[in-house]
Amino acid sequence: MENDALEIRLVRLSEAARLPEYASAGAAGADLFALVPDGIVLEPGMRATVPTGLALAIPQGYEAQVRPRSGLAAKHGVTVLNAPGTIDSDYRGELKILLVNLGDQPFEIRDGDRIAQLVVAPVSRARFVVGPELGGTERGSGGFGSTGR
Repeated sequence: MENDALEIRLVRLSEAARLPEYASAGAAGADLFALVPDGIVLEPGMRATVPTGLALAIPQGYEAQVRPRSGLAAKHGVTVLNAPGTIDSDYRGELKILLVNLGDQPFEIRDGDRIAQLVVAPVSRARFVVGPELGGTERGSGGFGSTGR
């Protein structure tokens, strides 16, 4: 890891909790691991909040995004329900992952399974200004599907 990497302080809420890990040198997301000693079975259509046993201190000016793991989604239909989930810089509770089984078979989440990815990103806050009009663009108010298939 590079010396100029952003430092994220964390606390293990359980000795068994695994720290986030980058799977490769070019990985943007660090794998997150389930802390479920008895396992969880997600039936088709079911959702569950899966603990990680970690609490993070995201620096002000950043957020952490919880994203699905593509392999779980492609192979089993298991994904992060509120993707990307946002962890704000002022949240200090346990990091839990909201998973849903969109597949057609039950899926077992075992203790230590990689269940999601964590991507840390800078945040830009907007100042919302009310005005009499927005100004025109070529697209205008064309919404869903208006720019092509």
